[in-house]
Amino acid sequence: MANTETALKEALASIEGATGVALVDYTSGMALGTLGGGKGFDLNVAAAGNTDVVRAKMRTMEHLGLKSEIEDILITLTDQYHLIRLLRGRGGNGLFLYLALDGKRANLAMARHQLKKIEEELEV
Repeated sequence: MANTETALKEALASIEGATGVALVDYTSGMALGTLGGGKGFDLNVAAAGNTDVVRAKMRTMEHLGLKSEIEDILITLTDQYHLIRLLRGRGGNGLFLYLALDGKRANLAMARHQLKKIEEELEV
């Protein structure tokens, strides 16, 4: 089992094209941990903004009467991918992993696979 810091480090190191990663509480919008990002990319701002995305999707699913659970949400930009993976494991309720990827270097299928593996090993 990995703690938050170890999981974030693994995501940034093992996922090709990863530029930033955060563990986010979508009930408050606060990042519980961040790694990467940079001067022009504030992961705390991204965490808060993506909290709105998760909440909106959950509300929409509720209004539609959908009983499925969100596995992940993908946002594609012209030069980046943003991947949001809701945590399902022990203590993961209300949390998601947020991953920013360089669109030119990333393999989206592998990034999703790796992020799922990291989620399964994360102890919150």
